[in-house]
Amino acid sequence: MIELLCEAGDLARIRFARSPVQELVTSLLVARRPDRARMHRPWARSVRPAVAGLRLDLLRALLDDPRYVPDFLTPSPERMDTRFTDELDRLRATPEAVVRSHLDLLGGAAPLPEALRPLYEDPERQLGRLAAEVQAYWTAAVAPIWPRLAALLDAEVGHRADQLTSGGIVRLLGNLHPELEYAQDALRIRWPTWQSRGRLDGAGMLLVPCVFVWPSLLVDTDPGAPKLIYSPRGVGQVWDGAARRPAPPLAELLGRSRATLLAKLDLPLSTTEVARELGQSAASVSEHLSVLRRSGLVTARRAGRSVLYQRTLLGTDLLGGAGPADHSARTESWSHSLG
Repeated sequence: MIELLCEAGDLARIRFARSPVQELVTSLLVARRPDRARMHRPWARSVRPAVAGLRLDLLRALLDDPRYVPDFLTPSPERMDTRFTDELDRLRATPEAVVRSHLDLLGGAAPLPEALRPLYEDPERQLGRLAAEVQAYWTAAVAPIWPRLAALLDAEVGHRADQLTSGGIVRLLGNLHPELEYAQDALRIRWPTWQSRGRLDGAGMLLVPCVFVWPSLLVDTDPGAPKLIYSPRGVGQVWDGAARRPAPPLAELLGRSRATLLAKLDLPLSTTEVARELGQSAASVSEHLSVLRRSGLVTARRAGRSVLYQRTLLGTDLLGGAGPADHSARTESWSHSLG
């Protein structure tokens, strides 16, 4: 059991952010061990040819021990619209003392792997090499799917904001993950093989939704920047490339274009994205979305400069299928970082 005591000021400082680099790191862990996250196996298979020829020796060496990923590799994101380039710049600028202190934690008392000795001895030079490997992997494996991941993460944060408004902090924290609970002014993570008790001490908590962390929950209890990394709602549909096929009667009721559009909205998409995927004009798609929204079949939520549309439960019932999946109620593995 990990227990973190919270004060009123901590609860007021709970905030959300998304991290492209967190997705990158956890995606590489999934790609190396697809058996640990069955939901992501389709992606792992599809991306294998793209990354097969990449030289990622330093990056892979940092991820050899799944029990601990050096924290400098995944700096805490500062806002919801954090860009990959922002995080890459922070990685390059990591102070030498921080790199060495995090590498000292890697492997416990065991000697540092030979592949990481150059990074320990000359962090400034080797961080440039590491950043180049991270950039190469991002371009090949994550950048092509980032718009879809980002849309899901934005929708997740919007949903949690609604929970906070309607049910308060207890409802928000009580539904993030099956092994996480908030009661009696404490966050508790039910992890039987680890015992830890600490305080947030006014630092609050950063909540980072991450698609590739499914089905785990990551916790970083760094006193200066504690964070929880959890899987968002709807992760079950993220690799479902084929939209549902609307039944003929539904096409007769709504019209084929609107029925096809409704079937496409498993995950939140903008008007431009829907138009591109369906090969229709943005004006036509916008008109159809307005009708579907007024009918209660889709919802609209602003995310930055875009408006994202997603099918409602009523719309899903009309299609005759299951709604957007919540995160899994089972936990296959746990990771933690104790700063």
